[in-house]
Amino acid sequence: MNTYLLIAVVLALVIIACLVYKLYHINEQISFIKEVLVDIKSGNLNRRILVQENDITKQICYDINQIAINNQSQLIHQKQSEQAYKRLMTSLSHDVKTPLASLVGYLEAVESQIVIGKEKDEYIHVASEKAQHLKHFVEHLFEWVKLDSGEQIFHFEILDLNELTRNIMTDWILILENSHFEYEVEIPEEEYQVRIDINAYTRIINNLLQNIIVHSEGNKMMLRVLKDQQRIKVIITDNGKGIASDKLPHIFERLYQCDNSRSTKGNGLGLAITKELVNAHKGTITANSILNHGTEFILSFPKAL
Repeated sequence: MNTYLLIAVVLALVIIACLVYKLYHINEQISFIKEVLVDIKSGNLNRRILVQENDITKQICYDINQIAINNQSQLIHQKQSEQAYKRLMTSLSHDVKTPLASLVGYLEAVESQIVIGKEKDEYIHVASEKAQHLKHFVEHLFEWVKLDSGEQIFHFEILDLNELTRNIMTDWILILENSHFEYEVEIPEEEYQVRIDINAYTRIINNLLQNIIVHSEGNKMMLRVLKDQQRIKVIITDNGKGIASDKLPHIFERLYQCDNSRSTKGNGLGLAITKELVNAHKGTITANSILNHGTEFILSFPKAL
Protein backbone atom coordinates (compact mmCIF):
# COMPACT_ATOMS: atom_id res chain seq x y z
CA MET A 1 0.00 0.00 0.00
CA ASN A 2 2.81 2.38 0.91
CA THR A 3 4.55 1.50 -2.35
CA TYR A 4 1.51 2.52 -4.41
CA LEU A 5 1.18 5.70 -2.43
CA LEU A 6 4.82 6.52 -3.04
CA ILE A 7 4.44 5.86 -6.76
CA ALA A 8 1.36 8.11 -6.87
CA VAL A 9 3.21 10.90 -5.06
CA VAL A 10 6.17 10.59 -7.44
CA LEU A 11 3.88 10.68 -10.47
CA ALA A 12 2.08 13.69 -9.05
CA LEU A 13 5.41 15.44 -8.46
CA VAL A 14 6.52 14.63 -12.03
CA ILE A 15 3.27 15.95 -13.46
CA ILE A 16 3.52 19.10 -11.33
CA ALA A 17 7.15 19.54 -12.44
CA CYS A 18 6.11 19.17 -16.09
CA LEU A 19 3.30 21.66 -15.64
CA VAL A 20 5.62 24.11 -13.89
CA TYR A 21 8.16 23.75 -16.74
CA LYS A 22 5.39 24.16 -19.30
CA LEU A 23 4.07 27.24 -17.58
CA TYR A 24 7.59 28.62 -17.32
CA HIS A 25 8.14 28.00 -21.03
CA ILE A 26 4.79 29.62 -21.90
CA ASN A 27 5.64 32.57 -19.68
CA GLU A 28 8.95 32.94 -21.51
CA GLN A 29 7.16 32.81 -24.85
CA ILE A 30 4.61 35.41 -23.73
CA SER A 31 7.42 37.68 -22.52
CA PHE A 32 9.18 37.28 -25.85
CA ILE A 33 5.93 37.95 -27.72
CA LYS A 34 5.42 41.12 -25.67
CA GLU A 35 8.97 42.20 -26.49
CA VAL A 36 8.42 41.59 -30.22
CA LEU A 37 5.08 43.44 -30.16
CA VAL A 38 6.74 46.45 -28.52
CA ASP A 39 9.46 46.33 -31.19
CA ILE A 40 6.87 46.11 -34.00
CA LYS A 41 4.83 48.91 -32.43
CA SER A 42 7.94 51.11 -32.41
CA GLY A 43 8.23 50.63 -36.19
CA ASN A 44 10.48 47.59 -36.65
CA LEU A 45 8.28 45.64 -39.06
CA ASN A 46 11.13 43.27 -39.91
CA ARG A 47 10.81 41.58 -36.51
CA ARG A 48 9.47 38.02 -36.51
CA ILE A 49 8.68 35.38 -33.87
CA LEU A 50 10.25 31.96 -34.35
CA VAL A 51 8.25 29.07 -32.88
CA GLN A 52 8.42 25.30 -32.77
CA GLU A 53 5.71 23.06 -34.15
CA ASN A 54 4.53 21.89 -30.70
CA ASP A 55 4.49 25.35 -29.05
CA ILE A 56 1.12 26.20 -27.58
CA THR A 57 1.48 29.80 -28.76
CA LYS A 58 2.24 28.74 -32.32
CA GLN A 59 -0.94 30.13 -33.91
CA ILE A 60 -0.67 33.42 -32.05
CA CYS A 61 2.92 33.83 -33.25
CA TYR A 62 1.97 32.98 -36.83
CA ASP A 63 -0.82 35.59 -36.72
CA ILE A 64 1.52 38.27 -35.32
CA ASN A 65 4.08 37.49 -38.02
CA GLN A 66 1.39 37.76 -40.68
CA ILE A 67 0.20 41.10 -39.30
CA ALA A 68 3.78 42.40 -39.40
CA ILE A 69 4.22 41.17 -42.99
CA ASN A 70 0.93 42.78 -44.08
CA ASN A 71 1.80 46.08 -42.39
CA GLN A 72 5.26 46.01 -43.96
CA SER A 73 3.72 45.41 -47.39
CA GLN A 74 1.25 48.27 -46.88
CA LEU A 75 4.06 50.57 -45.76
CA ILE A 76 6.12 49.73 -48.86
CA HIS A 77 3.08 50.33 -51.07
CA GLN A 78 2.41 53.62 -49.30
CA LYS A 79 5.99 54.79 -49.83
CA GLN A 80 5.82 53.79 -53.49
CA SER A 81 2.55 55.72 -53.85
CA GLU A 82 4.10 58.76 -52.18
CA GLN A 83 7.08 58.61 -54.54
CA ALA A 84 4.76 58.21 -57.54
CA TYR A 85 2.70 61.16 -56.28
CA LYS A 86 5.83 63.32 -55.98
CA ARG A 87 6.89 62.35 -59.50
CA LEU A 88 3.38 63.16 -60.73
CA MET A 89 3.45 66.57 -59.06
CA THR A 90 6.88 67.29 -60.54
CA SER A 91 5.69 66.35 -64.02
CA LEU A 92 2.49 68.35 -63.62
CA SER A 93 4.47 71.34 -62.42
CA HIS A 94 6.63 71.17 -65.54
CA ASP A 95 3.77 70.51 -67.95
CA VAL A 96 1.67 73.37 -66.60
CA LYS A 97 4.23 75.99 -65.56
CA THR A 98 6.32 75.96 -68.75
CA PRO A 99 3.51 76.57 -71.30
CA LEU A 100 1.74 78.88 -68.84
CA ALA A 101 4.85 81.05 -68.42
CA SER A 102 5.29 81.11 -72.21
CA LEU A 103 1.62 82.01 -72.70
CA VAL A 104 1.88 84.87 -70.20
CA GLY A 105 5.03 86.10 -71.95
CA TYR A 106 3.34 86.26 -75.36
CA LEU A 107 0.26 88.01 -73.95
CA GLU A 108 2.36 90.53 -72.02
CA ALA A 109 4.29 91.36 -75.20
CA VAL A 110 0.99 91.99 -77.01
CA GLU A 111 -0.53 93.96 -74.14
CA SER A 112 2.59 96.13 -73.75
CA GLN A 113 2.62 96.74 -77.51
CA ILE A 114 6.16 95.41 -77.79
CA VAL A 115 4.95 93.71 -80.96
CA ILE A 116 2.61 95.27 -83.50
CA GLY A 117 1.11 94.48 -86.87
CA LYS A 118 1.80 91.03 -88.31
CA GLU A 119 4.09 90.07 -85.46
CA LYS A 120 1.31 90.89 -82.98
CA ASP A 121 -1.09 88.61 -84.88
CA GLU A 122 1.52 85.83 -84.80
CA TYR A 123 1.96 86.25 -81.04
CA ILE A 124 -1.79 86.07 -80.49
CA HIS A 125 -1.96 82.93 -82.64
CA VAL A 126 0.85 81.23 -80.68
CA ALA A 127 -0.75 82.27 -77.37
CA SER A 128 -4.05 80.76 -78.53
CA GLU A 129 -2.33 77.47 -79.42
CA LYS A 130 -0.64 77.31 -76.02
CA ALA A 131 -3.94 78.05 -74.27
CA GLN A 132 -5.59 75.22 -76.23
CA HIS A 133 -2.73 72.88 -75.27
CA LEU A 134 -3.22 73.72 -71.58
CA LYS A 135 -6.99 73.23 -71.93
CA HIS A 136 -6.55 69.79 -73.50
CA PHE A 137 -3.96 68.82 -70.89
CA VAL A 138 -6.28 69.71 -68.01
CA GLU A 139 -9.19 67.87 -69.67
CA HIS A 140 -7.05 64.75 -70.17
CA LEU A 141 -5.74 64.97 -66.63
CA PHE A 142 -9.24 65.07 -65.15
CA GLU A 143 -10.29 62.19 -67.39
CA TRP A 144 -7.32 60.09 -66.28
CA VAL A 145 -7.97 60.89 -62.60
CA LYS A 146 -11.60 59.78 -62.94
CA LEU A 147 -10.53 56.53 -64.60
CA ASP A 148 -7.76 55.85 -62.10
CA SER A 149 -10.07 56.46 -59.12
CA GLY A 150 -12.85 54.28 -60.56
CA GLU A 151 -15.29 57.20 -60.76
CA GLN A 152 -15.83 56.94 -64.52
CA ILE A 153 -19.32 55.62 -65.36
CA PHE A 154 -19.57 53.24 -68.31
CA HIS A 155 -22.64 52.14 -70.26
CA PHE A 156 -21.88 48.71 -71.67
CA GLU A 157 -23.94 47.20 -74.48
CA ILE A 158 -23.56 44.08 -76.61
CA LEU A 159 -22.79 45.50 -80.04
CA ASP A 160 -21.19 44.59 -83.36
CA LEU A 161 -17.59 45.78 -82.99
CA ASN A 162 -17.10 45.72 -86.77
CA GLU A 163 -19.96 48.11 -87.47
CA LEU A 164 -18.88 50.43 -84.66
CA THR A 165 -15.27 50.46 -85.93
CA ARG A 166 -16.45 51.19 -89.49
CA ASN A 167 -18.45 54.19 -88.24
CA ILE A 168 -15.44 55.53 -86.34
CA MET A 169 -13.11 55.10 -89.31
CA THR A 170 -15.54 56.95 -91.59
CA ASP A 171 -14.96 60.11 -89.53
CA TRP A 172 -11.19 59.66 -89.81
CA ILE A 173 -10.88 59.35 -93.58
CA LEU A 174 -10.75 63.09 -94.26
CA ILE A 175 -8.41 63.70 -91.29
CA LEU A 176 -5.99 61.05 -92.52
CA GLU A 177 -6.05 62.40 -96.07
CA ASN A 178 -5.48 65.97 -94.86
CA SER A 179 -2.55 64.69 -92.79
CA HIS A 180 -1.11 63.06 -95.96
CA PHE A 181 -1.60 59.52 -94.65
CA GLU A 182 -2.36 56.53 -96.82
CA TYR A 183 -4.71 54.15 -95.06
CA GLU A 184 -5.92 50.57 -95.31
CA VAL A 185 -8.89 49.24 -93.36
CA GLU A 186 -9.78 45.55 -93.15
CA ILE A 187 -13.04 44.95 -91.28
CA PRO A 188 -15.03 41.73 -91.93
CA GLU A 189 -18.69 41.91 -92.91
CA GLU A 190 -19.46 39.27 -90.28
CA GLU A 191 -20.76 40.55 -86.94
CA TYR A 192 -18.36 40.36 -83.98
CA GLN A 193 -20.42 40.79 -80.82
CA VAL A 194 -18.60 42.50 -77.93
CA ARG A 195 -19.80 43.99 -74.63
CA ILE A 196 -18.65 47.56 -75.06
CA ASP A 197 -19.16 51.21 -74.12
CA ILE A 198 -19.54 53.16 -77.40
CA ASN A 199 -17.97 56.40 -76.15
CA ALA A 200 -15.07 54.63 -74.46
CA TYR A 201 -14.27 52.46 -77.49
CA THR A 202 -14.48 55.49 -79.77
CA ARG A 203 -12.02 57.28 -77.50
CA ILE A 204 -9.66 54.28 -77.61
CA ILE A 205 -9.53 54.25 -81.42
CA ASN A 206 -9.37 58.06 -81.63
CA ASN A 207 -6.44 58.18 -79.19
CA LEU A 208 -4.45 55.59 -81.11
CA LEU A 209 -5.06 57.21 -84.51
CA GLN A 210 -4.27 60.66 -83.12
CA ASN A 211 -1.09 59.23 -81.63
CA ILE A 212 -0.06 57.95 -85.08
CA ILE A 213 -0.72 61.29 -86.81
CA VAL A 214 1.04 63.39 -84.16
CA HIS A 215 3.97 61.18 -83.17
CA SER A 216 4.73 58.48 -85.74
CA GLU A 217 6.23 60.68 -88.49
CA GLY A 218 4.95 58.08 -90.94
CA ASN A 219 2.60 58.28 -93.91
CA LYS A 220 0.76 54.95 -93.83
CA MET A 221 -1.77 53.51 -91.38
CA MET A 222 -3.52 50.16 -91.36
CA LEU A 223 -6.41 48.93 -89.19
CA ARG A 224 -7.50 45.28 -89.08
CA VAL A 225 -10.17 43.47 -87.07
CA LEU A 226 -9.60 39.75 -86.42
CA LYS A 227 -11.05 37.08 -84.17
CA ASP A 228 -10.10 33.77 -82.61
CA GLN A 229 -12.16 31.37 -80.51
CA GLN A 230 -12.45 33.61 -77.44
CA ARG A 231 -11.39 37.15 -78.34
CA ILE A 232 -11.68 39.94 -80.90
CA LYS A 233 -8.52 41.79 -81.91
CA VAL A 234 -8.15 45.26 -83.40
CA ILE A 235 -4.65 45.83 -84.80
CA ILE A 236 -3.49 49.33 -85.75
CA THR A 237 -0.09 49.77 -87.41
CA ASP A 238 1.93 52.60 -88.90
CA ASN A 239 5.18 52.86 -90.88
CA GLY A 240 6.69 55.64 -88.77
CA LYS A 241 9.87 56.14 -86.79
CA GLY A 242 9.01 53.47 -84.21
CA ILE A 243 9.72 53.39 -80.49
CA ALA A 244 13.04 52.38 -78.91
CA SER A 245 12.98 49.03 -77.07
CA ASP A 246 13.95 50.64 -73.74
CA LYS A 247 11.04 53.10 -73.98
CA LEU A 248 8.38 50.68 -75.25
CA PRO A 249 7.52 49.14 -71.82
CA HIS A 250 6.72 52.62 -70.44
CA ILE A 251 4.50 54.13 -73.13
CA PHE A 252 1.26 53.38 -71.25
CA GLU A 253 2.49 55.04 -68.04
CA ARG A 254 0.89 58.33 -67.06
CA LEU A 255 2.74 61.46 -68.22
CA TYR A 256 5.42 59.37 -69.95
CA GLN A 257 6.82 60.87 -73.12
CA CYS A 258 9.34 59.12 -75.33
CA ASP A 259 10.96 62.45 -76.15
CA ASN A 260 13.05 63.30 -73.09
CA SER A 261 13.17 66.94 -74.08
CA ARG A 262 9.34 67.01 -73.76
CA SER A 263 9.32 69.30 -76.77
CA THR A 264 6.97 67.20 -78.86
CA LYS A 265 3.21 67.70 -78.99
CA GLY A 266 1.15 65.71 -76.52
CA ASN A 267 0.92 65.46 -72.78
CA GLY A 268 1.82 61.87 -71.95
CA LEU A 269 -1.76 61.00 -70.94
CA GLY A 270 -3.33 59.75 -74.18
CA LEU A 271 -1.99 56.19 -74.06
CA ALA A 272 -2.45 55.97 -70.27
CA ILE A 273 -6.12 56.87 -70.72
CA THR A 274 -6.39 54.38 -73.58
CA LYS A 275 -5.03 51.56 -71.39
CA GLU A 276 -7.46 52.38 -68.57
CA LEU A 277 -10.39 52.37 -71.00
CA VAL A 278 -9.29 49.03 -72.45
CA ASN A 279 -8.94 47.59 -68.92
CA ALA A 280 -12.50 48.70 -68.16
CA HIS A 281 -13.65 46.41 -70.99
CA LYS A 282 -11.64 43.51 -69.50
CA GLY A 283 -9.43 43.81 -72.55
CA THR A 284 -5.71 44.15 -73.14
CA ILE A 285 -3.53 46.51 -75.16
CA THR A 286 0.04 45.77 -76.21
CA ALA A 287 2.52 47.43 -78.53
CA ASN A 288 5.29 46.14 -80.78
CA SER A 289 7.73 48.45 -82.51
CA ILE A 290 10.89 48.46 -84.61
CA LEU A 291 12.90 51.65 -84.94
CA ASN A 292 12.49 53.27 -88.37
CA HIS A 293 9.97 50.61 -89.40
CA GLY A 294 6.85 51.48 -87.43
CA THR A 295 4.66 50.55 -84.48
CA GLU A 296 1.82 48.08 -83.97
CA PHE A 297 -0.88 48.42 -81.30
CA ILE A 298 -2.93 45.30 -80.56
CA LEU A 299 -6.29 45.62 -78.79
CA SER A 300 -7.92 42.44 -77.54
CA PHE A 301 -11.49 42.19 -76.21
CA PRO A 302 -13.44 39.17 -74.95
CA LYS A 303 -16.32 38.01 -77.11
CA ALA A 304 -19.78 38.67 -75.72
CA LEU A 305 -21.30 35.51 -74.23
